[in-house]
Amino acid sequence: MVSGGAPGRVGKRVKPPATPLARTRRARQLDGQLALGYPDAHCELDFTTPLELAVATILSAQSTDARVNMVTPALFARYRTAADYASASRGELEDMIKSTGFFRNKTTSLIGLGQALVERFDGELPGTLAELVTLPGFGRKTANVVLGHAFGVPGITVDTHVTRLVTRWGLTSQTDPVKIEAELSAQLPKAQWTLFSDRTIFHGRRVCHAKKPACGACFLAPLCPAFGAGAGVVEPEAAAALIVGPEREHVLGLVGLRP
Repeated sequence: MVSGGAPGRVGKRVKPPATPLARTRRARQLDGQLALGYPDAHCELDFTTPLELAVATILSAQSTDARVNMVTPALFARYRTAADYASASRGELEDMIKSTGFFRNKTTSLIGLGQALVERFDGELPGTLAELVTLPGFGRKTANVVLGHAFGVPGITVDTHVTRLVTRWGLTSQTDPVKIEAELSAQLPKAQWTLFSDRTIFHGRRVCHAKKPACGACFLAPLCPAFGAGAGVVEPEAAAALIVGPEREHVLGLVGLRP
């Protein structure tokens, strides 16, 4: 059961920001609220080195971070360097990562990544976007994850969660990830790019779900033009039941609800 007050909704649903300046203002308001909601947001892939993060991010395509984190301890113990991946047995590597899905393509990417690092970068992962996107298995999304979390270089990660949420928030009408990244980069201070991505991903996984967002228990509701749209659940108790994750009590507390 959930008790307490429900998030207030006064008047009409908030309108989508209609101008670039309005979108910038809305993005920064959302960024501030996300910081309150998820002060400890982070990359949920387990890693200790840039290479490990690169491998984990490649494996996370069409998979979950939880599944990848189940696979990588044994993988990282077996393959410690770029040279290890470059010389890996395809069959052995496929068996180790099979549960993450698309394992044949991912194996090709990991072996190719190891070979490219050995041949072109002395076995070390480079720390620039321009170099990273030339590597097998890397696009801008993977590159920005690695830059932001392994090298401390700000980057916006446009994954499915970020795409879904910034569209619902009215920050962009673009569908191409590169164009979405460009618009968000213009709206937010560079220092916030990585954290905004992490916090948005947290919110997408915990509250603003793809099929049934928990609108009635969402602390961003006063800023969201998609409140209650489609399959959004607006009744507070029903919405609260949809919220998941270790931050659940804190997130409900922000809207006056208690688990």
